[in-house]
Amino acid sequence: MPSVMNQNLQLEELTRSVCEIAKQAGAYIREERRKFSLESVERKHAHDYVSYVDKGSEKQIVSALRQLLPEAGFITEEGTARVEEKSSLTWVVDPLDGTTNFIHQYAPYAVSIALLQDKEVLIGVVYEVCHDECYSAWKGGGAYLELKGERIKLRVSNQKIQDALLCLQLPYNSDAYKPAIKHLIDELYGNVGSIRMCGSAAMALCYVASGRYDGYAEKYIGQWDFMAGALIVKEAGGMVTNYEGSEDFTQGNCVVATNGVIQQDLLNVIKTV
Repeated sequence: MPSVMNQNLQLEELTRSVCEIAKQAGAYIREERRKFSLESVERKHAHDYVSYVDKGSEKQIVSALRQLLPEAGFITEEGTARVEEKSSLTWVVDPLDGTTNFIHQYAPYAVSIALLQDKEVLIGVVYEVCHDECYSAWKGGGAYLELKGERIKLRVSNQKIQDALLCLQLPYNSDAYKPAIKHLIDELYGNVGSIRMCGSAAMALCYVASGRYDGYAEKYIGQWDFMAGALIVKEAGGMVTNYEGSEDFTQGNCVVATNGVIQQDLLNVIKTV
Protein backbone atom coordinates (compact mmCIF):
# COMPACT_ATOMS: atom_id res chain seq x y z
CA MET A 1 0.00 0.00 0.00
CA PRO A 2 1.47 3.42 -0.91
CA SER A 3 2.29 5.88 1.85
CA VAL A 4 -0.03 8.81 2.51
CA MET A 5 2.53 11.14 0.90
CA ASN A 6 2.82 8.99 -2.22
CA GLN A 7 -0.95 8.66 -2.43
CA ASN A 8 -1.34 12.45 -2.20
CA LEU A 9 1.25 12.95 -4.94
CA GLN A 10 -0.54 10.44 -7.15
CA LEU A 11 -3.90 12.14 -6.55
CA GLU A 12 -2.39 15.57 -7.27
CA GLU A 13 -0.90 14.37 -10.56
CA LEU A 14 -4.19 12.69 -11.51
CA THR A 15 -6.10 15.85 -10.63
CA ARG A 16 -3.89 17.94 -12.91
CA SER A 17 -4.58 15.51 -15.76
CA VAL A 18 -8.33 15.70 -15.11
CA CYS A 19 -8.10 19.51 -15.19
CA GLU A 20 -6.62 19.32 -18.68
CA ILE A 21 -9.40 16.96 -19.80
CA ALA A 22 -12.04 19.33 -18.39
CA LYS A 23 -10.42 22.32 -20.12
CA GLN A 24 -10.37 20.49 -23.45
CA ALA A 25 -14.06 19.70 -23.10
CA GLY A 26 -14.65 23.33 -22.14
CA ALA A 27 -12.87 24.51 -25.29
CA TYR A 28 -15.17 22.27 -27.35
CA ILE A 29 -18.25 23.69 -25.59
CA ARG A 30 -17.04 27.26 -26.08
CA GLU A 31 -16.40 26.70 -29.79
CA GLU A 32 -19.77 25.00 -30.37
CA ARG A 33 -21.60 27.82 -28.57
CA ARG A 34 -20.43 30.27 -31.25
CA LYS A 35 -22.45 28.39 -33.89
CA PHE A 36 -25.14 26.91 -31.66
CA SER A 37 -28.77 26.94 -32.78
CA LEU A 38 -31.85 26.48 -30.62
CA GLU A 39 -33.02 23.90 -33.15
CA SER A 40 -30.34 21.59 -31.69
CA VAL A 41 -32.05 21.46 -28.29
CA GLU A 42 -33.89 18.33 -27.16
CA ARG A 43 -36.25 18.08 -24.20
CA LYS A 44 -35.43 15.23 -21.77
CA HIS A 45 -38.19 16.11 -19.29
CA ALA A 46 -40.21 19.22 -18.53
CA HIS A 47 -37.75 22.16 -18.37
CA ASP A 48 -34.80 19.73 -18.63
CA TYR A 49 -32.85 20.14 -21.86
CA VAL A 50 -29.97 18.50 -23.71
CA SER A 51 -28.15 19.07 -27.01
CA TYR A 52 -25.49 17.47 -29.17
CA VAL A 53 -22.98 19.63 -27.24
CA ASP A 54 -23.73 17.84 -23.93
CA LYS A 55 -23.41 14.47 -25.65
CA GLY A 56 -20.29 15.40 -27.61
CA SER A 57 -18.59 16.79 -24.53
CA GLU A 58 -19.41 13.65 -22.55
CA LYS A 59 -18.01 11.30 -25.21
CA GLN A 60 -14.81 13.33 -25.35
CA ILE A 61 -14.43 13.30 -21.54
CA VAL A 62 -15.20 9.58 -21.18
CA SER A 63 -12.68 8.66 -23.88
CA ALA A 64 -9.93 10.68 -22.20
CA LEU A 65 -10.72 9.38 -18.71
CA ARG A 66 -10.67 5.77 -19.96
CA GLN A 67 -7.12 6.31 -21.17
CA LEU A 68 -6.17 7.97 -17.90
CA LEU A 69 -7.59 5.27 -15.59
CA PRO A 70 -8.72 2.19 -17.58
CA GLU A 71 -9.93 0.25 -14.54
CA ALA A 72 -12.53 2.83 -13.46
CA GLY A 73 -16.24 2.76 -14.23
CA PHE A 74 -18.56 5.68 -14.97
CA ILE A 75 -21.70 7.47 -13.87
CA THR A 76 -22.53 10.04 -16.56
CA GLU A 77 -25.49 12.35 -17.00
CA GLU A 78 -26.08 11.55 -20.65
CA GLY A 79 -25.52 7.80 -20.28
CA THR A 80 -22.68 7.37 -22.78
CA ALA A 81 -20.78 5.13 -20.32
CA ARG A 82 -21.78 2.78 -17.52
CA VAL A 83 -20.67 1.71 -14.06
CA GLU A 84 -18.23 -1.18 -14.00
CA GLU A 85 -19.40 -3.40 -11.15
CA LYS A 86 -15.97 -5.00 -10.77
CA SER A 87 -14.29 -1.67 -10.00
CA SER A 88 -14.39 0.33 -6.76
CA LEU A 89 -13.32 3.41 -8.73
CA THR A 90 -15.98 5.44 -10.51
CA TRP A 91 -15.81 8.62 -12.54
CA VAL A 92 -18.90 10.84 -12.06
CA VAL A 93 -19.26 13.16 -15.05
CA ASP A 94 -21.50 16.09 -15.92
CA PRO A 95 -20.32 17.17 -19.37
CA LEU A 96 -22.23 20.46 -19.27
CA ASP A 97 -23.71 21.56 -15.97
CA GLY A 98 -26.06 24.48 -16.56
CA THR A 99 -27.42 23.46 -19.96
CA THR A 100 -30.28 25.98 -19.74
CA ASN A 101 -27.72 28.72 -19.09
CA PHE A 102 -25.67 27.47 -22.05
CA ILE A 103 -28.70 27.51 -24.36
CA HIS A 104 -29.40 31.12 -23.42
CA GLN A 105 -25.71 32.12 -23.48
CA TYR A 106 -25.97 33.03 -19.81
CA ALA A 107 -23.08 32.38 -17.43
CA PRO A 108 -22.14 30.20 -15.64
CA TYR A 109 -21.98 26.73 -17.16
CA ALA A 110 -19.33 24.15 -16.50
CA VAL A 111 -17.75 20.73 -16.93
CA SER A 112 -17.79 18.66 -13.72
CA ILE A 113 -15.70 15.52 -13.10
CA ALA A 114 -15.29 13.57 -9.84
CA LEU A 115 -13.52 10.33 -8.98
CA LEU A 116 -15.04 8.12 -6.30
CA GLN A 117 -13.60 5.12 -4.52
CA ASP A 118 -16.70 3.36 -3.24
CA LYS A 119 -18.47 6.25 -1.43
CA GLU A 120 -15.38 8.42 -0.90
CA VAL A 121 -14.71 11.32 -3.24
CA LEU A 122 -11.00 11.36 -4.15
CA ILE A 123 -10.89 14.04 -6.86
CA GLY A 124 -13.13 16.92 -7.90
CA VAL A 125 -12.64 19.18 -10.92
CA VAL A 126 -15.03 21.84 -12.20
CA TYR A 127 -14.16 23.96 -15.22
CA GLU A 128 -16.29 27.07 -15.76
CA VAL A 129 -16.36 27.68 -19.49
CA CYS A 130 -17.38 31.35 -19.70
CA HIS A 131 -14.64 32.77 -17.46
CA ASP A 132 -11.95 30.11 -17.99
CA GLU A 133 -11.89 29.19 -14.28
CA CYS A 134 -10.70 25.72 -13.28
CA TYR A 135 -11.56 24.63 -9.73
CA SER A 136 -9.96 21.47 -8.36
CA ALA A 137 -9.37 19.44 -5.22
CA TRP A 138 -8.07 16.08 -4.19
CA LYS A 139 -8.61 14.33 -0.88
CA GLY A 140 -6.33 15.81 1.75
CA GLY A 141 -4.71 18.22 -0.71
CA GLY A 142 -6.75 21.40 -0.44
CA ALA A 143 -8.86 23.21 -3.03
CA TYR A 144 -7.61 25.49 -5.79
CA LEU A 145 -8.69 27.88 -8.52
CA GLU A 146 -6.58 28.16 -11.65
CA LEU A 147 -7.19 31.47 -13.37
CA LYS A 148 -5.00 33.22 -15.99
CA GLY A 149 -2.06 30.97 -15.19
CA GLU A 150 -2.26 31.65 -11.45
CA ARG A 151 -3.10 28.91 -8.93
CA ILE A 152 -5.04 30.27 -5.95
CA LYS A 153 -5.74 28.24 -2.82
CA LEU A 154 -9.41 28.43 -1.88
CA ARG A 155 -10.87 29.11 1.52
CA VAL A 156 -14.51 29.45 2.51
CA SER A 157 -15.83 32.62 4.12
CA ASN A 158 -16.56 33.16 7.81
CA GLN A 159 -19.81 35.09 7.42
CA LYS A 160 -22.61 34.49 9.91
CA ILE A 161 -26.16 33.77 8.79
CA GLN A 162 -27.48 37.34 9.12
CA ASP A 163 -24.90 38.59 6.60
CA ALA A 164 -24.69 35.47 4.43
CA LEU A 165 -25.09 35.47 0.66
CA LEU A 166 -26.98 32.24 -0.07
CA CYS A 167 -27.67 30.36 -3.28
CA LEU A 168 -31.09 28.65 -3.46
CA GLN A 169 -31.61 26.95 -6.80
CA LEU A 170 -34.70 25.89 -8.74
CA PRO A 171 -34.33 22.22 -9.79
CA TYR A 172 -36.29 20.72 -12.70
CA ASN A 173 -38.66 18.83 -10.37
CA SER A 174 -40.75 21.94 -9.79
CA ASP A 175 -43.91 20.25 -8.53
CA ALA A 176 -42.07 18.43 -5.74
CA TYR A 177 -39.73 21.26 -4.76
CA LYS A 178 -42.05 24.27 -5.06
CA PRO A 179 -43.36 24.06 -1.45
CA ALA A 180 -39.80 23.73 -0.13
CA ILE A 181 -38.34 26.65 -2.07
CA LYS A 182 -41.27 28.88 -1.12
CA HIS A 183 -40.66 28.01 2.54
CA LEU A 184 -36.91 28.60 2.30
CA ILE A 185 -37.30 31.98 0.65
CA ASP A 186 -40.03 33.00 3.09
CA GLU A 187 -37.84 32.06 6.08
CA LEU A 188 -34.53 33.39 4.78
CA TYR A 189 -35.36 36.43 2.63
CA GLY A 190 -34.87 39.50 4.82
CA ASN A 191 -33.07 37.48 7.50
CA VAL A 192 -29.83 36.85 5.58
CA GLY A 193 -27.55 39.13 3.57
CA SER A 194 -29.19 38.19 0.27
CA ILE A 195 -30.24 35.27 -1.95
CA ARG A 196 -29.09 34.40 -5.45
CA MET A 197 -29.66 31.68 -8.09
CA CYS A 198 -26.94 30.87 -10.63
CA GLY A 199 -28.34 27.89 -12.60
CA SER A 200 -25.42 25.50 -12.05
CA ALA A 201 -25.07 23.25 -9.01
CA ALA A 202 -21.40 22.64 -9.72
CA MET A 203 -20.66 26.35 -9.82
CA ALA A 204 -22.77 27.14 -6.76
CA LEU A 205 -20.54 24.74 -4.83
CA CYS A 206 -17.35 26.26 -6.24
CA TYR A 207 -18.61 29.71 -5.31
CA VAL A 208 -19.09 28.50 -1.72
CA ALA A 209 -15.54 27.10 -1.76
CA SER A 210 -14.14 30.42 -2.99
CA GLY A 211 -16.15 32.55 -0.53
CA ARG A 212 -18.33 34.15 -3.20
CA TYR A 213 -21.34 32.43 -1.63
CA ASP A 214 -21.57 31.57 2.06
CA GLY A 215 -24.05 28.74 1.61
CA TYR A 216 -26.02 26.74 -0.96
CA ALA A 217 -28.87 24.22 -0.86
CA GLU A 218 -30.67 22.23 -3.56
CA LYS A 219 -32.66 19.03 -3.90
CA TYR A 220 -33.66 16.73 -6.78
CA ILE A 221 -30.26 16.90 -8.45
CA GLY A 222 -28.01 14.14 -9.80
CA GLN A 223 -24.72 12.86 -8.40
CA TRP A 224 -22.97 14.34 -11.44
CA ASP A 225 -24.28 17.78 -10.47
CA PHE A 226 -22.66 18.01 -7.05
CA MET A 227 -20.01 15.33 -6.50
CA ALA A 228 -16.94 17.25 -7.70
CA GLY A 229 -18.02 20.54 -6.17
CA ALA A 230 -18.75 18.92 -2.82
CA LEU A 231 -15.13 17.80 -2.44
CA ILE A 232 -13.91 21.26 -3.46
CA VAL A 233 -16.04 22.82 -0.70
CA LYS A 234 -14.79 20.35 1.91
CA GLU A 235 -11.15 20.82 0.94
CA ALA A 236 -11.64 24.60 1.14
CA GLY A 237 -12.68 24.21 4.78
CA GLY A 238 -16.44 24.13 4.31
CA MET A 239 -19.09 21.60 5.24
CA VAL A 240 -21.35 19.47 3.03
CA THR A 241 -24.34 17.37 4.12
CA ASN A 242 -27.64 16.17 2.76
CA TYR A 243 -30.93 17.79 3.80
CA GLU A 244 -31.08 15.58 6.90
CA GLY A 245 -27.66 16.78 8.04
CA SER A 246 -25.78 13.56 7.25
CA GLU A 247 -22.26 13.89 5.84
CA ASP A 248 -22.88 10.66 3.90
CA PHE A 249 -24.39 12.54 0.95
CA THR A 250 -22.90 10.77 -2.06
CA GLN A 251 -25.84 8.45 -2.78
CA GLY A 252 -28.61 11.01 -2.38
CA ASN A 253 -30.20 13.73 -4.49
CA CYS A 254 -29.76 16.76 -2.25
CA VAL A 255 -26.94 18.86 -0.87
CA VAL A 256 -26.37 21.61 1.68
CA ALA A 257 -22.94 23.23 1.45
CA THR A 258 -21.74 26.16 3.54
CA ASN A 259 -18.72 27.78 5.13
CA GLY A 260 -19.46 25.61 8.19
CA VAL A 261 -20.38 28.61 10.32
CA ILE A 262 -23.95 28.71 9.02
CA GLN A 263 -24.46 24.99 8.32
CA GLN A 264 -26.72 24.34 11.29
CA ASP A 265 -28.63 27.60 10.74
CA LEU A 266 -29.45 26.56 7.18
CA LEU A 267 -30.28 22.98 8.17
CA ASN A 268 -32.61 24.24 10.91
CA VAL A 269 -34.65 26.12 8.28
CA ILE A 270 -34.62 23.17 5.85
CA LYS A 271 -35.80 20.72 8.51
CA THR A 272 -38.94 22.77 9.09
CA VAL A 273 -40.13 22.31 5.49
